[in-house]
Amino acid sequence: MNDKPILRYTSNQRTNHWLVAILFFMAALSGLALFHPALFWLSHLFGGGPWTRILHPFMGVVMFVLFLGLVIRFWRANFFITNDRLWLRRVGRVIKNEEEGVPPIGKYNPGQKLLFWTLLICMLVLLFSGLVIWREYFSEYFGITSIRWAMLLHALAGLILVLSIIVHIYAGIWIKGSVNAMLHGWVSRAWAKKHHELWYREVTRDEHPDRPISKKG
Repeated sequence: MNDKPILRYTSNQRTNHWLVAILFFMAALSGLALFHPALFWLSHLFGGGPWTRILHPFMGVVMFVLFLGLVIRFWRANFFITNDRLWLRRVGRVIKNEEEGVPPIGKYNPGQKLLFWTLLICMLVLLFSGLVIWREYFSEYFGITSIRWAMLLHALAGLILVLSIIVHIYAGIWIKGSVNAMLHGWVSRAWAKKHHELWYREVTRDEHPDRPISKKG
């Protein structure tokens, strides 16, 4: 039996993911420091209040640009298919790790797809609302009402993004093998077949017995 692992993420994809993750935490912490006086102590992580105000929008913009790299790489794999709707109806079995009778899915399950599109929407809202309230460069072009609405949307999108990332981290830890895939790039055949059978079939159908699988994930 062929037990060669399957490549799920290339080194470039993994690097892109972790750079986005690092910038997310930096932007989140600096944003929280500016959000409420009780959290202003977090600004010391960035050299104080003035530096936090300067760095936060730049970190946000760089995070968005890098996130677009992930979108370009993975957006096709995040379209919903018929099996996704059936999978959602039986998500209780998945949670209980009783996946018999659950429809096979592609590279990402419906929960991951929902997260992907939620992150994209939140990132877009954060980008455009952030530009409106970026006093150094753009806020002078907008009225006070627009700025207030932008601040509200920015805070709301930030909250949803933080909660979504918490769910993302929890799910990655809960499903054994997911974190390892993003660290090293490879997954076992048993893992791929159990959690993403349609993707497993796709990446193994043209396999030659004398060469390892090296298709992009």
